[in-house]
Amino acid sequence: MKNTTKIIVLSALSIFASFIYANNVETFSLTVKIEGLRNSEGMVQFALYNKDDSIPDVQYKKYYRIQTVNINNGSSYTIFNDLPKGRYAVSALHDENMNERIDRGFILPIEGIGFTNYTSIGLGNRPNFLKASFNITTNVIKFIKIIYM
Repeated sequence: MKNTTKIIVLSALSIFASFIYANNVETFSLTVKIEGLRNSEGMVQFALYNKDDSIPDVQYKKYYRIQTVNINNGSSYTIFNDLPKGRYAVSALHDENMNERIDRGFILPIEGIGFTNYTSIGLGNRPNFLKASFNITTNVIKFIKIIYM
């Protein structure tokens, strides 16, 4: 075999092997649920994070995936599919005016926000990826409490 033929054959085998590997990577789903929203106005924006120092993300520039979902009777949920094993965190925004950003009063948000593993937020309990994150090694269901300041 000529060298060019060998290179083509090896390249084809490499590409074929990468497709086989990509199809055999085990992935999981993450369902995130919210109940007790103060009203059913607007939408809920769920942002999924997978890197340290990605939270807080006030401008929504550091997320891994983001989904905006309807509200039904003060509740909402979303499903993130095809997630590889890893560490993740989720933030949620009750975006009442549907402008896809956290609206603030003088300092504090005027719309509801929440994070996985948080039941309160304050100066001494600021959101961060380390505290909000959890491992995914199987399909997971998480609940987020929306906090109104």
